[in-house]
Amino acid sequence: MQLGLPGSRQYIEGGTGDVCIFPSGSFASVELLHILPGSPRLGAAWFLHRARAMVARVNDLGPSLEQLSQARLRERFASLRYRAAAGEPLGRLLPECYATVREAARRALSMRHYDVQVLGGVLVYLGAVAEMETGEGKTLTATLPLCLYALSGRGAHLATANDYLAGRDAQWMRPLYHLLGLDVQAVLAETPPPRRRAAYDADITYGTIKEFGFDFLRDRLAARAHHGAMFVPQEAEPTSQRLPGQVQRGHHFLLVDEADSLLIDEARTPLVISQMDPETVQRREAAFRWAAEVAGRFAEEEHYDYDPKKRQVTLTLAGRALVRQLPKPSELDQIGYLELYEMIERAIYVARELHRDQHYVVRGEEVVIIDEFTGRPGEGRRWSRGVHEAVEAKEGLPIHLGGEHAAQVTVQEYASLYEHLAGMTGTAWASAREFQSVYGLQVVPVPTHRPCRRVRLPDRVLGTAQARWEAVVDEVAQMHEQGRPVLVGTRSIDKSEQLSALLTRRGIEHQVLNARHLAREAEIVAGAGQPGRVTVATNMAGRGTDIALGPGVAELGGLHVIVSELHESARIDRQLAGRCARQGDPGTFRCFMALDDEVLLRGLGPRAYRRLVALGRSKPEGPWDHLAPVFYKAQRRVQRQHYRQRRVLLYQANQRKKMQLQMGLDPYLDTPES
Repeated sequence: MQLGLPGSRQYIEGGTGDVCIFPSGSFASVELLHILPGSPRLGAAWFLHRARAMVARVNDLGPSLEQLSQARLRERFASLRYRAAAGEPLGRLLPECYATVREAARRALSMRHYDVQVLGGVLVYLGAVAEMETGEGKTLTATLPLCLYALSGRGAHLATANDYLAGRDAQWMRPLYHLLGLDVQAVLAETPPPRRRAAYDADITYGTIKEFGFDFLRDRLAARAHHGAMFVPQEAEPTSQRLPGQVQRGHHFLLVDEADSLLIDEARTPLVISQMDPETVQRREAAFRWAAEVAGRFAEEEHYDYDPKKRQVTLTLAGRALVRQLPKPSELDQIGYLELYEMIERAIYVARELHRDQHYVVRGEEVVIIDEFTGRPGEGRRWSRGVHEAVEAKEGLPIHLGGEHAAQVTVQEYASLYEHLAGMTGTAWASAREFQSVYGLQVVPVPTHRPCRRVRLPDRVLGTAQARWEAVVDEVAQMHEQGRPVLVGTRSIDKSEQLSALLTRRGIEHQVLNARHLAREAEIVAGAGQPGRVTVATNMAGRGTDIALGPGVAELGGLHVIVSELHESARIDRQLAGRCARQGDPGTFRCFMALDDEVLLRGLGPRAYRRLVALGRSKPEGPWDHLAPVFYKAQRRVQRQHYRQRRVLLYQANQRKKMQLQMGLDPYLDTPES
């Protein structure tokens, strides 16, 4: 039996070859592990058993800290930093640290961590994904492990879903950190490089995983500019002597809030930094504009085939012949036909699959991506492989050519850079196997502080989208007459505004929350639980928002949530439903579906989809409620497709990294030699 290898985790290996993983410095002992033959990993029950024991120790220390003055409490925390600097394991410091942070939160924020929040904080220290129901206070829970890992002086990072939440959470929790003598900063899209460096130097840094990842890539490019072709591993570069232009100081601890969204859903898209080649700008811009102009001349099945599952356009022989026959500007003379075929396929894909006010918005002369999982603008993000340029050409905007890739990293690769990784989310259990296989993280459900009183009403299935929207409006009107607040979730900006028009026609006063109304988000969310209030929202209201019930609403049944159309990920639907019945409040939700929903096409294929569409049109009002299981079957198939895409991306990234390391090249940079 072996115990302890260099790295972020230790392991115990028995004679059967079974491996049990736990964080280095953990309070676990060999005697307590009870390794059984055939047990490939530590289960959720083991994590909960050990975490509950630590919660009891934290509770025992609480009364003694309540008697301390504010200055003495700060000195108590400072003594923990000295002990950590002297090499004492964080596992031994955890009970006293968590008890101190809990007392500081009571004084600075007038909020005291519940036992289940302390339990979640212990699970995070153990290197697990703590699945905490929506409304259980993950923002406050995160302060416990962040303060613990900040004791080492090497920094603690929290990655959340978007800039809004990163800035908001850092601001909310700042009084707590300052009371303990800790510095907290946020890295946002508009943060300039000098301030980024200072933010990473702080004890605790909030941001998005995209900003963290892009800063890492820019640091690698700065290292290449300094060292030339010689590859210097990141861990070999002293963090105290960062190069000019570098901002990060290493990767010690990363806590991922909304871990399923960041580590699972968004992991299909690698983070890429491109560099422009001035010699090809003019002809490539002309090619994009020409392709956008002629894309409408190509007919499906005659000139191209479309695979809805892969979302891939492929020109037929007739389509390629049409490309050769069409008149072209002189700038395209130096572009080969293979590249022109790709340009046309890309333009056709953009024309039929990427829609304005659904997948993106136009802000001035800029195309801004709308994140499909959060409903928020993806500031600074661009579609790769020429897709973003094709959208700009379709909209007649200036084309910002990205050029060739200079550096790239997948979310999986970036997360693996951290010595300690953990997560929190409300919807992780369905992806427990993927968290375990890709990240080595055990998903552990955390009990709720109060019993959940959320009631799911029977699903409604209508024949057409128009009938579905009318049924949604009818239900909103019914709940509105009762005086209950209603939150209606939609998949895109255009659908939210379409529903808004229907509600206006019925004379129902309401608020709309989507990427066009960012400035009023806090105001709209704050009032969404008031009596009779109706709110129409995209996925923006699905994560990180807290809707408090107004006076008398609980007696009426609480907030009613309508999931107006299924998303491709069931976790997003769960997040939206989780807006109601928080912290023991009552609440209800219902899902509405239509037989022409896009998720059926993605999951079942075009033939089955056409049959269902014809069936729905024959009787638009239904009822087709008995077909609801078909929708969930299609949703599961789409989720499996996305899972395979993530596995392929991870395999390709690993192969690329292995090949470049063998050649002595930086695995995150694209070089002429590779």
